[in-house]
Amino acid sequence: MSAQTRRPALPADHPFTGVFPSWFWTSTSVARTASHAWYVNMDGARTFFGGKDQSFFAWPVCGESRVLPVTGAVLCHSADGSLRDCPGTGEDGELRKGRPWPRPRLVTTAEGIEDRLTDLVWHPDPDACAGPVSWQEALAAAASMGNGWRLPNISELETLADCGRCAPALPPGGPGGRVCPGYWSSTTSMYEPDWAWALCTEDGGIGVGQKRDPHFHVWTLRDRAG
Repeated sequence: MSAQTRRPALPADHPFTGVFPSWFWTSTSVARTASHAWYVNMDGARTFFGGKDQSFFAWPVCGESRVLPVTGAVLCHSADGSLRDCPGTGEDGELRKGRPWPRPRLVTTAEGIEDRLTDLVWHPDPDACAGPVSWQEALAAAASMGNGWRLPNISELETLADCGRCAPALPPGGPGGRVCPGYWSSTTSMYEPDWAWALCTEDGGIGVGQKRDPHFHVWTLRDRAG
């Protein structure tokens, strides 16, 4: 998936043909509502979830990435949301494909909240503007902080999503109950350039907000020193 392309939302040099611009299932259940599963949109790159009784496209994959991390999902659920044994289901909770997370993953240091998976450091204050702001205000607030702090791009924000948790859907070790419901990224949506990408922390979904309106909060990061 690419947040900077559309129809299909894939890298510009992708080798695929006939990609239908619609929703495609993932194998990952939604932690808060296990009768739902995550799906992605090949038209505009949005990630959302819906009931497992719905019908969407399937795009099989094989192998295992050495770049993409695991999602955090560890349980398996049937179509009605009931817990079930994982072996043989093919669910994310069974296969857990991807690069394992360090344990612990998020560690508070003198620099901030260090993510040992990505080598990014998140600011200890997860609400820099003390409330939701417009996208331009978010960029300006991050720039005013200095010392390398910046608004994360959507790929960086998405690495925080923990599909095994909800409210917030973030790994343990973060700022706890001070997490806000949604955060701006610095990434413009190429599907609608007056909108920008954001992370919704209640479930871990990736959505968008119109730049001019105060939809989301500001949580900055910087690269780890050294």
